Amino acid sequence: MRLIRGLTNLKHLSGQDSSPLANGCVATIGNFDGVHRGHQAIIEQVVRKSRALGVPSVVTIFEPQPREYFQGREAPPRLTAFRQKFEALLAAGIDMVLCIRFNGQFRSYTAMGFIDDVLLNGLGVRHLVVGDDFRFGCDRAGDFSLLSAVGSKEGFSVENTSTVTVGGERVSSSRIRECLADGRLREAEQLLGHPYRIRGRVVYGRQLGRKLDAPTANVLLAQMPALEGVYVVACTLESGQTRDGVANIGLRPTVDGKQPSLEVHLLDFSGDLYGQHIETVFRHRLREEIRFDSIDDLKAQIARDFDHGRAWIAANGSMESQALSDTTN
Repeated sequence: MRLIRGLTNLKHLSGQDSSPLANGCVATIGNFDGVHRGHQAIIEQVVRKSRALGVPSVVTIFEPQPREYFQGREAPPRLTAFRQKFEALLAAGIDMVLCIRFNGQFRSYTAMGFIDDVLLNGLGVRHLVVGDDFRFGCDRAGDFSLLSAVGSKEGFSVENTSTVTVGGERVSSSRIRECLADGRLREAEQLLGHPYRIRGRVVYGRQLGRKLDAPTANVLLAQMPALEGVYVVACTLESGQTRDGVANIGLRPTVDGKQPSLEVHLLDFSGDLYGQHIETVFRHRLREEIRFDSIDDLKAQIARDFDHGRAWIAANGSMESQALSDTTN
């Protein structure tokens, strides 16, 4: 799979005789935040058509996401960071990802400018999969009808995206965010097609956890997370080992945290995880994140969190034990 960063690199690639886009591609466009079941249905359409035509499948995304550009800190939190999104698209079978920098220059693109520079001259698109409510361009003139009309003249076809519903309602990133914010992890899992997870690199923190008898792996978060609080989790380490744990995600109000963090305490574990990329699966919400009057009060609550976490795992099953069983069988 190939990542194309920006329109300059796309232009350079498309100008090469040996370009993988020499015969065009099948493409789709969107944020793909969470790569949920609705996105997965779109990807299936794209991959199926690309194999039928014998050309690469391409997903076009934007960094930052448009709402982040326009709304700044008021934008909804992301479900997945860029790297995790890229890996999910790879796992779903996409051949190439075009990541366009969404900035002042790009936001001034007209709909026809986008079609000419990105779809035709850049990607050489032969088939495009988009929703019938898809809009683009600074003039808001870009929609399904315009794409279909231009496609009929320029030789590419346009297909509507599949709509996926769960419980009679459309699957969407905003619906998943609502579930996560409310602690409805099981419903979020149904919409995503898998348990909610965060992948990230373990970095050095303030070492406060050790003083609280709760050493943690501090996972770097680039943006505010879509959920907060204390959770029962399961972490997959770079070694492939899965460990049960309890995690706090949020701003750590008792210690005046300024940056969002994910702090994972792996139960009955000792070892050095610094620098590793680990995956944290959120299984059950124990409580919301709250501010305590003293560090001693926080320490006492953390001990209770661990007890509650162990009790929940005992009643609902250990992912650590399940992973070990799968390995030995």
